[in-house]
Amino acid sequence: MVAGGVCWWEWGGVGECPSLIGKPITPPPERTLVFGAVRGAEISAQPGKLEGREKTLISRHCLVKTHIMEPRAAQVRRREKQGRQQEDRPSREGEPHSGGAERPGGIGGNTEVHRGPDLVQWTQNMQAVKTQLLEQAQGQLMELLDQAMWEAIQAYPPQDRPVPSIPPDSLHKTREPSLGKRKVFIIRKSLLDELMEVSHFRTIYHMFVAGLCVFIVSTLAIDLIDEGRLMMEFDLLTFSFGQLPLALVTWVPMFLSTLLVPYQALRLWERAQSGGTWTLGVGLGCLLLAAHAAVLGILPVHVAVDYQLPPASRCVLVFEQVRLLMKSYSFLRETVPGTLWARGGEGIRAPSFSSYLYFLFCPTLIYRETYPRTPNVRWNYVAKNFAQALGCVLYACFILGRLCVPVFANMSQEPFSTRALVLSIMHATLPGIFMLLLIFFAFLHCWLNAFAEMLRFGDRMFYRDWWNSTSFSNYYRTWNVVVHDWLYSYVYQDGLWLLGGRARGAAMLGVFLVSAVVHEYIFCFVLGFFYPVMLLLFLVFGGPLNFTMHDRRTGPAWNVLMWTLLFLGQGIQVSLYCQEWYARRHCPQPQTTFWGLVTPRSWSCHT
Repeated sequence: MVAGGVCWWEWGGVGECPSLIGKPITPPPERTLVFGAVRGAEISAQPGKLEGREKTLISRHCLVKTHIMEPRAAQVRRREKQGRQQEDRPSREGEPHSGGAERPGGIGGNTEVHRGPDLVQWTQNMQAVKTQLLEQAQGQLMELLDQAMWEAIQAYPPQDRPVPSIPPDSLHKTREPSLGKRKVFIIRKSLLDELMEVSHFRTIYHMFVAGLCVFIVSTLAIDLIDEGRLMMEFDLLTFSFGQLPLALVTWVPMFLSTLLVPYQALRLWERAQSGGTWTLGVGLGCLLLAAHAAVLGILPVHVAVDYQLPPASRCVLVFEQVRLLMKSYSFLRETVPGTLWARGGEGIRAPSFSSYLYFLFCPTLIYRETYPRTPNVRWNYVAKNFAQALGCVLYACFILGRLCVPVFANMSQEPFSTRALVLSIMHATLPGIFMLLLIFFAFLHCWLNAFAEMLRFGDRMFYRDWWNSTSFSNYYRTWNVVVHDWLYSYVYQDGLWLLGGRARGAAMLGVFLVSAVVHEYIFCFVLGFFYPVMLLLFLVFGGPLNFTMHDRRTGPAWNVLMWTLLFLGQGIQVSLYCQEWYARRHCPQPQTTFWGLVTPRSWSCHT
């Protein structure tokens, strides 16, 4: 094996030192070989501790420290032959008869006979370890090259488009600033899909399904006892999804704005860079993006407030608003630097409109022109995931209707006390953690996997094993990988680049601030009032816990502590938000004011 200037030389010959780096050479099994390291202008012998014979090889090109080492089989056969010769030859008087001994110039005396094979065996073991490591590294490299080749094949241009040619120096002309690691997409399944193949984990899933059945049976039994007839009413479900068609109609201009404006702005900037009027192109592109931001920022808020949309319909609008904004930013962030760093229009190639359209629907927030794709669509898998998502919605309605509404509906009509507040938080921990698990399974697993399967999107790592986290820093990274990738790429890494790569703590704090503000905005949009519970939990508790419960905290006790804090956090959110919701129903203000929207009503509403 040849690597880094190390080569095998055949015994007894004078040769040159060719460039053999990277070229495997299999040594002949029956020959004595010389192992050497290329040094300079001649070859000199280096006595070694291994069994073997030493010889000086002279070459015109290189200096090799040599030790001549015979293969193991050749050594054994030579010893056996010498032993037979010793037995056939009569021993001289005073000379001990030893079949394994040799002259000093040979392999050595009895000491070397007993010590040599162990050292030779150790050397061979090390050679085997080296071979295994090289094979593993070669296998991993082959996987990466196969993936790159597969992506290149997927990007093969159609017949009516010529094959793009890359000038030899174009990479230097279109260089982009290095901003750290980039997201790499590969074909992989979601973690729960892999775990569902294990019967023990599948039993846990069956337990949750059995819990849903128990909720349904208990609802039917209570209705039968109280009303004397079976009543399967879904008042909470129908109320939450009221005016859903209006929300879907509002989504259409939001999507069209995202589909057309960022792509056209990029085309304007490319034309200006390749020889057009720079000021006009940049100005028009910025105006288009400002109009796009206004549509996404104002239209859904206007519809939700003026038409008093219920919570679930507001969820549709606000999630699409945030998703389309993040996708627009990712598309521009990934494509604009290549345009700005190109010189004279060289090396500029606009991304295809079809790739941008695919990006708007595929379950990722990081733009790439191509993604790894699965070979076909499993429609039964799509139907199964949509059915599971619908089941999670029904499950959540039963939990809220049975565990939350009876407790918090009349709480604002009682005098406030610390005891009642603490008891309500403890009571809300169980439904709160159930809601967390249902949201995770319905959205991050079922919904995203259904769309990924329909679009043949290969990378299904939308989350990692957050339930095994022993630190909140690991929990934040693994709970929602889709959003984490966006925050890491465009907030943390870009923040580090702007700060010169020095203030990592400030960049991490910026990620927490952006995440907390967006989460609080979503809660405010959905519920219709501002109550900064999520913001305070993120900044007051989440930030310090991220730095104190870091990745060096390992062990089961830290995992138990993390789950305990998750239970308490969910209980606080469910309790306080439910109290505020019913307080605003029981104590409405005569007219809506800004101060009334941002002031908690549950602190003063006790009728």
